[in-house]
Amino acid sequence: MSDTPFGFGPADRDRDDDKKPERPGDGPQDPFGFGNLPGMPPGGFPGLPGMGGAGGFDVSQLGQMLTQLGQMLSQAQNSGGGPVNYDLAAQLAHQQLAAKTSSLTGAQRAAVSDALKLAELWLDAATDFPAGATEHKAWSATEWVDASMPTWKRLCDPVAQRVAGAWVEGLPAEAREAAGPMMAMLGQMGGLAFGSQLGQGLAQLAAEVLTSTEIGIPVGPDRVAALLPENVEKFTKDLDRPASEVLIFLAAREAAHQRLFVHVGWLKERLLGAVEQYAQGIRVDTSRIEELARGIDPSNPAAIEEAMQGGMFDPETTPEQKAALARLETMLALIEGWVDAVVAEAVGDRLPGAEAMRETLRRRRASGGPAEQTFATVVGLELRPRRLRDAAELWRLLGEQRGIAGRDALWAHPDLIPTADDLDDPAAFAARDDASDPIAELEKLANEKAPDDPDEKPGGEKKD
Repeated sequence: MSDTPFGFGPADRDRDDDKKPERPGDGPQDPFGFGNLPGMPPGGFPGLPGMGGAGGFDVSQLGQMLTQLGQMLSQAQNSGGGPVNYDLAAQLAHQQLAAKTSSLTGAQRAAVSDALKLAELWLDAATDFPAGATEHKAWSATEWVDASMPTWKRLCDPVAQRVAGAWVEGLPAEAREAAGPMMAMLGQMGGLAFGSQLGQGLAQLAAEVLTSTEIGIPVGPDRVAALLPENVEKFTKDLDRPASEVLIFLAAREAAHQRLFVHVGWLKERLLGAVEQYAQGIRVDTSRIEELARGIDPSNPAAIEEAMQGGMFDPETTPEQKAALARLETMLALIEGWVDAVVAEAVGDRLPGAEAMRETLRRRRASGGPAEQTFATVVGLELRPRRLRDAAELWRLLGEQRGIAGRDALWAHPDLIPTADDLDDPAAFAARDDASDPIAELEKLANEKAPDDPDEKPGGEKKD
Protein backbone atom coordinates (compact mmCIF):
# COMPACT_ATOMS: atom_id res chain seq x y z
CA MET A 1 0.00 0.00 0.00
CA SER A 2 1.24 3.42 -0.87
CA ASP A 3 2.48 5.65 1.91
CA THR A 4 1.26 8.75 0.09
CA PRO A 5 -2.50 9.06 0.70
CA PHE A 6 -4.51 10.29 -2.30
CA GLY A 7 -1.38 11.67 -3.99
CA PHE A 8 0.15 13.35 -0.96
CA GLY A 9 3.92 13.56 -1.06
CA PRO A 10 6.15 13.46 2.02
CA ALA A 11 6.83 16.91 3.39
CA ASP A 12 10.57 16.24 3.65
CA ARG A 13 11.01 14.82 0.18
CA ASP A 14 14.02 15.88 -1.90
CA ARG A 15 12.68 17.71 -4.92
CA ASP A 16 16.03 17.22 -6.66
CA ASP A 17 15.36 13.50 -6.73
CA ASP A 18 12.41 14.16 -9.02
CA LYS A 19 14.78 15.48 -11.66
CA LYS A 20 17.19 12.56 -11.64
CA PRO A 21 17.12 10.41 -14.79
CA GLU A 22 15.51 7.07 -14.31
CA ARG A 23 17.44 3.87 -14.73
CA PRO A 24 15.86 0.83 -16.37
CA GLY A 25 13.41 -0.62 -13.92
CA ASP A 26 13.12 2.60 -11.88
CA GLY A 27 10.05 4.79 -11.59
CA PRO A 28 6.45 4.02 -10.78
CA GLN A 29 5.59 0.54 -11.97
CA ASP A 30 1.96 0.62 -10.90
CA PRO A 31 1.40 3.76 -8.81
CA PHE A 32 -2.40 3.61 -9.10
CA GLY A 33 -2.57 -0.01 -8.05
CA PHE A 34 -4.22 -0.95 -11.36
CA GLY A 35 -2.55 -4.35 -11.18
CA ASN A 36 -4.83 -5.07 -8.25
CA LEU A 37 -8.06 -4.21 -10.02
CA PRO A 38 -10.51 -7.01 -10.73
CA GLY A 39 -9.81 -8.60 -14.11
CA MET A 40 -6.41 -6.97 -14.48
CA PRO A 41 -3.24 -9.02 -14.85
CA PRO A 42 -0.60 -8.69 -12.10
CA GLY A 43 1.39 -5.52 -12.64
CA GLY A 44 -1.27 -3.64 -14.60
CA PHE A 45 -1.47 -3.21 -18.38
CA PRO A 46 0.80 -5.76 -20.11
CA GLY A 47 3.53 -4.36 -22.27
CA LEU A 48 2.78 -0.69 -21.58
CA PRO A 49 5.71 1.26 -20.12
CA GLY A 50 4.79 3.06 -16.92
CA MET A 51 1.62 1.02 -16.52
CA GLY A 52 3.18 -2.00 -14.92
CA GLY A 53 4.40 -3.87 -17.97
CA ALA A 54 7.88 -4.52 -19.23
CA GLY A 55 9.39 -2.17 -21.75
CA GLY A 56 8.24 -2.31 -25.35
CA PHE A 57 4.66 -2.04 -26.61
CA ASP A 58 3.18 -5.37 -27.71
CA VAL A 59 0.69 -4.70 -30.51
CA SER A 60 -0.79 -8.18 -30.10
CA GLN A 61 -2.04 -7.20 -26.68
CA LEU A 62 -3.58 -3.89 -27.74
CA GLY A 63 -7.09 -5.30 -27.99
CA GLN A 64 -6.90 -6.87 -24.55
CA MET A 65 -5.54 -3.64 -23.05
CA LEU A 66 -8.27 -1.49 -24.59
CA THR A 67 -10.97 -3.93 -23.49
CA GLN A 68 -9.68 -3.85 -19.95
CA LEU A 69 -9.41 -0.05 -19.99
CA GLY A 70 -12.99 0.18 -21.28
CA GLN A 71 -14.21 -2.08 -18.49
CA MET A 72 -12.42 0.02 -15.90
CA LEU A 73 -13.82 3.30 -17.21
CA SER A 74 -17.30 1.80 -17.48
CA GLN A 75 -17.04 0.75 -13.86
CA ALA A 76 -15.91 4.27 -12.94
CA GLN A 77 -18.90 5.81 -14.74
CA ASN A 78 -21.29 3.42 -13.01
CA SER A 79 -19.88 4.23 -9.59
CA GLY A 80 -21.64 7.59 -9.43
CA GLY A 81 -18.79 9.82 -10.60
CA GLY A 82 -17.55 10.75 -7.11
CA PRO A 83 -13.94 11.38 -6.16
CA VAL A 84 -13.52 7.80 -4.89
CA ASN A 85 -14.79 4.59 -6.47
CA TYR A 86 -16.21 2.98 -3.33
CA ASP A 87 -17.59 -0.04 -5.15
CA LEU A 88 -14.08 -0.85 -6.26
CA ALA A 89 -12.73 -0.20 -2.74
CA ALA A 90 -15.18 -2.68 -1.23
CA GLN A 91 -14.48 -5.27 -3.92
CA LEU A 92 -10.73 -5.04 -3.44
CA ALA A 93 -11.02 -5.21 0.33
CA HIS A 94 -13.17 -8.33 0.07
CA GLN A 95 -10.72 -9.97 -2.32
CA GLN A 96 -7.72 -9.32 -0.09
CA LEU A 97 -9.55 -10.50 3.03
CA ALA A 98 -10.95 -13.67 1.47
CA ALA A 99 -7.92 -15.79 2.37
CA LYS A 100 -7.38 -14.18 5.80
CA THR A 101 -10.80 -14.44 7.40
CA SER A 102 -13.49 -17.04 7.87
CA SER A 103 -17.15 -17.09 8.81
CA LEU A 104 -17.76 -16.52 12.48
CA THR A 105 -19.12 -19.37 14.57
CA GLY A 106 -22.23 -19.20 16.67
CA ALA A 107 -20.06 -19.48 19.78
CA GLN A 108 -18.04 -16.41 18.78
CA ARG A 109 -21.16 -14.34 18.17
CA ALA A 110 -22.69 -15.46 21.46
CA ALA A 111 -19.51 -14.62 23.37
CA VAL A 112 -19.49 -11.08 21.97
CA SER A 113 -23.16 -10.58 22.80
CA ASP A 114 -22.70 -11.85 26.36
CA ALA A 115 -19.61 -9.67 26.90
CA LEU A 116 -21.44 -6.55 25.73
CA LYS A 117 -24.46 -7.28 27.92
CA LEU A 118 -22.26 -7.71 30.98
CA ALA A 119 -20.28 -4.56 30.14
CA GLU A 120 -23.50 -2.55 29.90
CA LEU A 121 -24.50 -3.65 33.41
CA TRP A 122 -21.16 -2.59 34.83
CA LEU A 123 -21.22 0.76 33.02
CA ASP A 124 -24.60 1.73 34.46
CA ALA A 125 -22.95 2.67 37.76
CA ALA A 126 -19.99 4.45 36.15
CA THR A 127 -21.69 6.99 33.88
CA ASP A 128 -24.83 9.12 33.80
CA PHE A 129 -25.40 8.19 30.15
CA PRO A 130 -27.73 5.21 29.67
CA ALA A 131 -26.93 2.39 27.26
CA GLY A 132 -26.56 3.70 23.74
CA ALA A 133 -26.49 0.54 21.63
CA THR A 134 -29.69 -1.28 20.78
CA GLU A 135 -27.91 -4.04 18.84
CA HIS A 136 -24.88 -6.13 19.71
CA LYS A 137 -22.90 -7.54 16.79
CA ALA A 138 -19.91 -9.76 16.15
CA TRP A 139 -18.37 -8.83 12.82
CA SER A 140 -15.96 -10.63 10.57
CA ALA A 141 -13.42 -8.44 8.79
CA THR A 142 -15.53 -8.32 5.61
CA GLU A 143 -18.67 -7.49 7.59
CA TRP A 144 -16.75 -4.60 9.16
CA VAL A 145 -15.84 -3.32 5.68
CA ASP A 146 -19.47 -3.36 4.53
CA ALA A 147 -20.84 -1.84 7.73
CA SER A 148 -18.24 0.94 7.84
CA MET A 149 -18.33 2.03 4.19
CA PRO A 150 -20.90 4.85 4.64
CA THR A 151 -18.69 6.44 7.32
CA TRP A 152 -15.59 6.10 5.14
CA LYS A 153 -17.42 7.99 2.42
CA ARG A 154 -17.97 10.86 4.86
CA LEU A 155 -14.32 10.79 5.93
CA CYS A 156 -12.66 10.30 2.56
CA ASP A 157 -14.82 12.39 0.21
CA PRO A 158 -13.69 15.82 1.49
CA VAL A 159 -10.00 14.97 1.20
CA ALA A 160 -10.27 13.13 -2.14
CA GLN A 161 -12.54 15.82 -3.62
CA ARG A 162 -10.13 18.55 -2.64
CA VAL A 163 -7.10 16.67 -3.94
CA ALA A 164 -8.77 15.95 -7.28
CA GLY A 165 -10.02 19.52 -7.64
CA ALA A 166 -6.73 21.04 -6.56
CA TRP A 167 -4.83 19.05 -9.17
CA VAL A 168 -7.03 20.39 -11.97
CA GLU A 169 -7.06 23.93 -10.57
CA GLY A 170 -3.30 23.93 -10.40
CA LEU A 171 -2.82 23.00 -14.05
CA PRO A 172 -1.91 25.90 -16.34
CA ALA A 173 -4.75 26.98 -18.62
CA GLU A 174 -2.92 25.81 -21.73
CA ALA A 175 -2.46 22.36 -20.23
CA ARG A 176 -6.17 22.07 -19.40
CA GLU A 177 -7.06 23.20 -22.92
CA ALA A 178 -4.64 20.74 -24.47
CA ALA A 179 -5.99 17.88 -22.40
CA GLY A 180 -9.56 18.58 -23.52
CA PRO A 181 -11.68 15.43 -23.33
CA MET A 182 -8.91 13.69 -21.43
CA MET A 183 -9.86 15.68 -18.31
CA ALA A 184 -13.02 13.59 -17.84
CA MET A 185 -10.99 10.43 -18.23
CA LEU A 186 -8.49 11.82 -15.74
CA GLY A 187 -11.24 12.20 -13.14
CA GLN A 188 -12.44 8.65 -13.71
CA MET A 189 -8.91 7.30 -13.44
CA GLY A 190 -8.46 9.29 -10.24
CA GLY A 191 -11.62 7.75 -8.78
CA LEU A 192 -10.27 4.30 -9.61
CA ALA A 193 -6.90 5.16 -8.12
CA PHE A 194 -8.39 6.44 -4.88
CA GLY A 195 -10.76 3.47 -4.72
CA SER A 196 -7.88 1.05 -5.21
CA GLN A 197 -5.86 2.67 -2.45
CA LEU A 198 -8.84 2.83 -0.08
CA GLY A 199 -9.64 -0.83 -0.72
CA GLN A 200 -6.12 -1.90 0.16
CA GLY A 201 -6.12 0.28 3.26
CA LEU A 202 -9.47 -1.01 4.48
CA ALA A 203 -8.35 -4.60 3.98
CA GLN A 204 -5.34 -4.00 6.20
CA LEU A 205 -7.37 -2.11 8.79
CA ALA A 206 -10.16 -4.71 8.84
CA ALA A 207 -7.62 -7.40 9.68
CA GLU A 208 -6.43 -5.48 12.77
CA VAL A 209 -9.24 -3.34 14.20
CA LEU A 210 -10.86 -4.65 17.40
CA THR A 211 -14.12 -2.69 17.71
CA SER A 212 -16.35 -0.40 15.68
CA THR A 213 -15.03 2.65 17.56
CA GLU A 214 -11.29 2.01 17.60
CA ILE A 215 -10.37 4.90 15.31
CA GLY A 216 -12.19 7.27 17.69
CA ILE A 217 -15.37 7.55 15.60
CA PRO A 218 -18.09 4.88 15.39
CA VAL A 219 -17.72 3.60 11.83
CA GLY A 220 -20.77 1.33 11.91
CA PRO A 221 -24.49 2.07 11.91
CA ASP A 222 -25.92 4.15 14.74
CA ARG A 223 -26.63 2.34 18.01
CA VAL A 224 -24.78 -0.83 16.95
CA ALA A 225 -22.03 -2.00 19.29
CA ALA A 226 -19.69 -4.41 17.52
CA LEU A 227 -16.49 -6.34 18.14
CA LEU A 228 -14.36 -8.39 15.73
CA PRO A 229 -13.72 -11.66 17.60
CA GLU A 230 -11.10 -12.99 15.16
CA ASN A 231 -8.99 -9.86 15.61
CA VAL A 232 -9.58 -9.89 19.35
CA GLU A 233 -8.25 -13.44 19.50
CA LYS A 234 -5.07 -12.40 17.66
CA PHE A 235 -4.70 -9.39 19.96
CA THR A 236 -5.13 -11.60 23.04
CA LYS A 237 -2.18 -13.81 22.06
CA ASP A 238 0.21 -10.97 22.94
CA LEU A 239 -1.36 -10.48 26.38
CA ASP A 240 -0.93 -12.60 29.46
CA ARG A 241 -4.63 -12.50 30.24
CA PRO A 242 -7.57 -14.89 29.76
CA ALA A 243 -9.42 -14.42 26.48
CA SER A 244 -12.76 -13.86 28.23
CA GLU A 245 -11.27 -11.06 30.34
CA VAL A 246 -9.85 -9.27 27.30
CA LEU A 247 -13.17 -9.61 25.46
CA ILE A 248 -15.15 -8.11 28.34
CA PHE A 249 -12.69 -5.22 28.72
CA LEU A 250 -12.92 -4.38 25.00
CA ALA A 251 -16.70 -4.73 25.16
CA ALA A 252 -16.80 -2.17 27.97
CA ARG A 253 -14.80 0.29 25.87
CA GLU A 254 -17.08 -0.25 22.88
CA ALA A 255 -20.23 0.18 24.97
CA ALA A 256 -18.83 3.32 26.61
CA HIS A 257 -18.05 4.86 23.22
CA GLN A 258 -21.58 4.09 22.06
CA ARG A 259 -23.13 5.72 25.14
CA LEU A 260 -21.11 8.88 24.58
CA PHE A 261 -21.77 9.26 20.86
CA VAL A 262 -25.46 8.37 21.08
CA HIS A 263 -26.25 10.78 23.91
CA VAL A 264 -23.94 13.63 22.81
CA GLY A 265 -25.62 14.46 19.54
CA TRP A 266 -23.17 17.09 18.35
CA LEU A 267 -20.02 15.01 18.85
CA LYS A 268 -19.79 12.92 15.66
CA GLU A 269 -20.67 15.85 13.40
CA ARG A 270 -18.07 18.00 15.11
CA LEU A 271 -15.37 15.41 14.37
CA LEU A 272 -16.43 14.94 10.76
CA GLY A 273 -16.60 18.71 10.36
CA ALA A 274 -12.99 19.01 11.47
CA VAL A 275 -11.99 16.50 8.78
CA GLU A 276 -13.82 18.61 6.19
CA GLN A 277 -12.06 21.75 7.42
CA TYR A 278 -8.75 19.95 7.17
CA ALA A 279 -9.52 19.00 3.57
CA GLN A 280 -10.41 22.57 2.66
CA GLY A 281 -6.92 23.63 3.66
CA ILE A 282 -5.17 21.39 1.14
CA ARG A 283 -3.05 23.50 -1.15
CA VAL A 284 -1.32 22.73 -4.42
CA ASP A 285 2.32 23.20 -5.25
CA THR A 286 1.55 25.02 -8.49
CA SER A 287 5.19 25.34 -9.47
CA ARG A 288 5.52 21.57 -9.27
CA ILE A 289 2.36 21.07 -11.34
CA GLU A 290 3.51 23.53 -14.00
CA GLU A 291 6.85 21.76 -14.18
CA LEU A 292 5.17 18.39 -14.63
CA ALA A 293 2.55 19.72 -17.05
CA ARG A 294 5.20 20.82 -19.53
CA GLY A 295 6.16 17.22 -20.07
CA ILE A 296 2.66 15.70 -20.12
CA ASP A 297 1.38 14.30 -23.41
CA PRO A 298 -2.42 14.33 -22.99
CA SER A 299 -2.70 11.38 -25.39
CA ASN A 300 -0.35 9.28 -23.25
CA PRO A 301 -2.12 7.75 -20.23
CA ALA A 302 1.22 6.68 -18.81
CA ALA A 303 2.35 10.32 -18.59
CA ILE A 304 -0.87 11.34 -16.85
CA GLU A 305 -0.57 8.43 -14.46
CA GLU A 306 3.00 9.32 -13.56
CA ALA A 307 2.07 12.97 -13.04
CA MET A 308 -0.68 12.02 -10.58
CA GLN A 309 1.57 9.58 -8.74
CA GLY A 310 2.37 12.02 -5.97
CA GLY A 311 4.61 14.79 -4.78
CA MET A 312 2.33 17.70 -5.62
CA PHE A 313 0.47 18.01 -2.34
CA ASP A 314 1.97 18.89 1.00
CA PRO A 315 -0.53 18.22 3.80
CA GLU A 316 -0.72 20.15 7.04
CA THR A 317 1.05 23.25 5.83
CA THR A 318 -1.64 25.91 6.22
CA PRO A 319 -2.77 27.52 9.48
CA GLU A 320 -6.29 26.27 8.78
CA GLN A 321 -5.10 22.69 8.53
CA LYS A 322 -3.04 22.95 11.68
CA ALA A 323 -5.99 24.41 13.58
CA ALA A 324 -8.35 21.69 12.31
CA LEU A 325 -5.86 18.98 13.20
CA ALA A 326 -5.37 20.45 16.68
CA ARG A 327 -9.14 20.46 17.23
CA LEU A 328 -9.33 16.85 16.09
CA GLU A 329 -6.55 15.74 18.40
CA THR A 330 -8.01 17.55 21.41
CA MET A 331 -11.50 16.20 20.81
CA LEU A 332 -10.23 12.67 20.32
CA ALA A 333 -8.15 12.92 23.48
CA LEU A 334 -11.22 14.05 25.44
CA ILE A 335 -13.31 11.19 24.01
CA GLU A 336 -10.66 8.55 24.65
CA GLY A 337 -9.86 10.02 28.06
CA TRP A 338 -13.52 9.90 29.11
CA VAL A 339 -13.86 6.30 27.91
CA ASP A 340 -10.62 5.37 29.67
CA ALA A 341 -11.75 6.87 32.98
CA VAL A 342 -15.29 5.48 32.83
CA VAL A 343 -14.20 1.96 31.89
CA ALA A 344 -11.53 1.97 34.61
CA GLU A 345 -14.21 2.84 37.17
CA ALA A 346 -16.64 0.26 35.80
CA VAL A 347 -14.33 -2.77 35.56
CA GLY A 348 -11.39 -1.91 37.80
CA ASP A 349 -12.47 -4.06 40.74
CA ARG A 350 -14.00 -6.80 38.61
CA LEU A 351 -11.21 -7.70 36.15
CA PRO A 352 -7.80 -8.49 37.70
CA GLY A 353 -5.92 -7.48 34.57
CA ALA A 354 -7.86 -4.29 33.87
CA GLU A 355 -5.00 -1.91 34.64
CA ALA A 356 -2.54 -3.82 32.44
CA MET A 357 -5.02 -3.88 29.53
CA ARG A 358 -5.81 -0.23 30.09
CA GLU A 359 -2.12 0.65 29.74
CA THR A 360 -1.76 -1.52 26.63
CA LEU A 361 -4.65 0.20 24.88
CA ARG A 362 -3.48 3.63 25.98
CA ARG A 363 -0.16 3.00 24.27
CA ARG A 364 -1.83 1.52 21.22
CA ARG A 365 -3.99 4.62 20.77
CA ALA A 366 -1.62 7.36 21.86
CA SER A 367 1.44 6.12 19.97
CA GLY A 368 -0.42 5.31 16.80
CA GLY A 369 -1.42 1.68 16.57
CA PRO A 370 -2.31 -0.20 13.38
CA ALA A 371 -5.68 1.54 13.11
CA GLU A 372 -4.19 5.03 13.31
CA GLN A 373 -1.33 4.25 10.92
CA THR A 374 -3.63 2.76 8.29
CA PHE A 375 -6.16 5.56 8.67
CA ALA A 376 -3.38 8.14 8.16
CA THR A 377 -2.39 6.42 4.93
CA VAL A 378 -5.95 6.16 3.65
CA VAL A 379 -7.34 9.58 4.55
CA GLY A 380 -4.19 11.68 4.79
CA LEU A 381 -4.33 12.71 8.45
CA GLU A 382 -3.86 11.09 11.82
CA LEU A 383 -6.71 10.53 14.25
CA ARG A 384 -4.44 10.21 17.22
CA PRO A 385 -5.30 11.32 20.78
CA ARG A 386 -1.79 12.41 21.70
CA ARG A 387 -2.87 13.75 25.09
CA LEU A 388 -4.94 10.79 26.17
CA ARG A 389 -3.28 10.51 29.61
CA ASP A 390 -3.90 14.17 30.44
CA ALA A 391 -7.52 13.87 29.35
CA ALA A 392 -8.07 10.67 31.36
CA GLU A 393 -6.67 12.35 34.45
CA LEU A 394 -8.89 15.38 33.92
CA TRP A 395 -12.07 13.25 33.69
CA ARG A 396 -11.00 11.24 36.74
CA LEU A 397 -10.56 14.40 38.79
CA LEU A 398 -13.88 15.77 37.58
CA GLY A 399 -15.59 12.56 38.68
CA GLU A 400 -14.03 12.78 42.12
CA GLN A 401 -14.88 16.45 42.69
CA ARG A 402 -18.25 16.82 40.96
CA GLY A 403 -19.58 13.28 40.83
CA ILE A 404 -20.59 11.26 37.82
CA ALA A 405 -23.51 13.52 36.87
CA GLY A 406 -21.43 16.69 37.12
CA ARG A 407 -18.63 15.18 35.05
CA ASP A 408 -20.88 13.90 32.26
CA ALA A 409 -22.94 17.13 32.19
CA LEU A 410 -19.98 18.89 30.55
CA TRP A 411 -20.82 17.07 27.31
CA ALA A 412 -24.13 18.96 27.14
CA HIS A 413 -22.62 21.61 24.87
CA PRO A 414 -19.32 21.94 22.94
CA ASP A 415 -18.58 25.23 24.71
CA LEU A 416 -18.48 23.46 28.07
CA ILE A 417 -15.92 20.76 27.39
CA PRO A 418 -12.26 21.32 28.30
CA THR A 419 -9.88 22.85 25.80
CA ALA A 420 -6.31 22.01 24.88
CA ASP A 421 -5.14 24.59 27.44
CA ASP A 422 -7.20 22.88 30.14
CA LEU A 423 -5.32 19.64 29.46
CA ASP A 424 -2.13 21.44 30.53
CA ASP A 425 -3.53 21.70 34.08
CA PRO A 426 -6.35 19.18 34.66
CA ALA A 427 -6.46 19.90 38.39
CA ALA A 428 -7.13 23.61 37.84
CA PHE A 429 -10.01 22.93 35.46
CA ALA A 430 -11.54 20.34 37.79
CA ALA A 431 -11.38 22.82 40.68
CA ARG A 432 -13.22 25.60 38.86
CA ASP A 433 -16.52 26.56 40.47
CA ASP A 434 -18.17 28.19 37.48
CA ALA A 435 -18.33 24.90 35.54
CA SER A 436 -20.15 23.01 38.30
CA ASP A 437 -23.48 24.31 36.98
CA PRO A 438 -23.55 23.69 33.19
CA ILE A 439 -26.71 25.75 32.61
CA ALA A 440 -25.25 28.75 34.42
CA GLU A 441 -22.05 28.37 32.47
CA LEU A 442 -23.94 28.30 29.16
CA GLU A 443 -25.83 31.45 30.10
CA LYS A 444 -22.57 33.13 31.02
CA LEU A 445 -21.02 32.19 27.69
CA ALA A 446 -24.10 33.41 25.81
CA ASN A 447 -23.91 36.78 27.55
CA GLU A 448 -20.21 37.08 26.78
CA LYS A 449 -20.81 36.36 23.09
CA ALA A 450 -23.91 38.57 22.70
CA PRO A 451 -23.11 41.60 20.50
CA ASP A 452 -23.62 45.05 21.94
CA ASP A 453 -27.00 46.58 21.06
CA PRO A 454 -26.33 50.03 19.54
CA ASP A 455 -29.88 51.12 20.48
CA GLU A 456 -29.45 50.28 24.14
CA LYS A 457 -28.85 52.99 26.75
CA PRO A 458 -26.63 52.54 29.74
CA GLY A 459 -28.64 50.57 32.28
CA GLY A 460 -30.40 48.38 29.71
CA GLU A 461 -33.18 50.76 28.49
CA LYS A 462 -33.85 51.23 24.79
CA LYS A 463 -33.23 54.57 23.15
CA ASP A 464 -36.23 56.47 21.81
